[in-house]
Amino acid sequence: MKKMFIDDIETLELLLAHAIPEGIGNLCIPIIIYVVMFTVDWKLALLSLVTLPFGMLAMGIMFGIGGKQMDAYYGSAQKMNNTIIEYINGMEVVKVFNRDGESYKKFEKSVTNYRDFTLAWFKTCWPWMSIYSSLIPCIAFATLPVGAYLVLQGYSTLSHLVLILCLTFAIGGPILRAMSFVGKFPQLSYKIEELEKMMGAAPLIQTDDKFHGNDYSIDFKDVSFAYKEDDVLHNISLHIQQGTMNALVGESGSGKSSLAKLLVHFYDVKNGIISIGNQNITKMSVESLNEQISYVSQEQFLFNMSLMENIRLGKKNASDEEVLEASHKAQCDEFLNRIQGGIMAMAGDSGKQLSGGERQRISLARAILKDAPIIVLDEATAFMDPENEEKMNQAIAEVIKDKTVIVIAHRLHSIVNADCIFVLKEGYLEDAGTHNELLFSSKEYLKLWNIAQESAKWHVSAGGEKNDSINE
Repeated sequence: MKKMFIDDIETLELLLAHAIPEGIGNLCIPIIIYVVMFTVDWKLALLSLVTLPFGMLAMGIMFGIGGKQMDAYYGSAQKMNNTIIEYINGMEVVKVFNRDGESYKKFEKSVTNYRDFTLAWFKTCWPWMSIYSSLIPCIAFATLPVGAYLVLQGYSTLSHLVLILCLTFAIGGPILRAMSFVGKFPQLSYKIEELEKMMGAAPLIQTDDKFHGNDYSIDFKDVSFAYKEDDVLHNISLHIQQGTMNALVGESGSGKSSLAKLLVHFYDVKNGIISIGNQNITKMSVESLNEQISYVSQEQFLFNMSLMENIRLGKKNASDEEVLEASHKAQCDEFLNRIQGGIMAMAGDSGKQLSGGERQRISLARAILKDAPIIVLDEATAFMDPENEEKMNQAIAEVIKDKTVIVIAHRLHSIVNADCIFVLKEGYLEDAGTHNELLFSSKEYLKLWNIAQESAKWHVSAGGEKNDSINE
């Protein structure tokens, strides 16, 4: 999107600003000259057109060859750009793990592939480019010898031939310059098509209706979903009662976060229905849906404005006192009292002035301020250190009080008291029930629980202990 909205649109501006006015201007000159030439002597004027069809044919062949490889060319360029960005962004990790050589090889290979592809593309076009660049300016190729013969035979006059020859020298240059812009139009068309694909993508299905569900219970009915082609969720059906705490568990990639994102309508489902209080979420506006749900994800984005304004995103008309109270309930006091400027301090680009755990507490303060009836917590304590996790859990307990709650968790110990736990495996709903029920009914949950039990015993030791430890 960044490439399209900045790089491609800037390219379009250059093409439109130069290709159209300069191209039209350079085409007008030969047209006017040919009108004069045909007025003076139509026989000599026709002779000056002999080489143009052959030049145009060579140009058409070149554009045909180049057009077939245009998608691959832009694809290789995009891959190179992505590799460069990855190389720069991952430099810290590369340095820490001494992977400079491997990372640079990938970077070098991407740039080399782009270079080789570009040179191979140009190599196939160069012969045809040479042909039309040679033929089009040779307007006098047939005019001089044949025109001289016509003068000798009395079909034309010497003065007309001289005038026509002089005029032909003013035709080749403008035509070549005009034709040089012709190659820009396939690029222009390609970039416009890509922009139209993105801008023409189907919008989220919604209406202007308000939320008027019976309650805040949630239902997924035969829901399937795919980000691209292959489904990541398969016919999921589940019911979440109002005012209960529910957990989604499963291995990474099982579809937990995808279910949560479908509930907040980041995407439309492929098949099935998601409803709140028996009202289909597509039968209300996204704004109305968002008013009912607070979503706290594992990685929260902060804007480069004050922390107070970042929290106030949860409720735009909130007073300063309400924001401060929400930050206090989210256990933000500890770091707000430490940093210069306190709650009025700037978050920095993407919130980089704060640690991951601090950003999550700011996002939790947003959720507290919003006070929505449905809460979705996607690994909300993922970046918490043990010292602050207990405080966060206390804050979360206050946030979710009397709410309909969905928790996505890898730490199963944190959700053993959930009213219902839904076990996902490879995009399928395998089982559902309480912690004790699932220990007996679900092999997948039992496996996850045993792994959680083992990981809870791990500790770092400096000596030679091997039992239940990770030695470093």
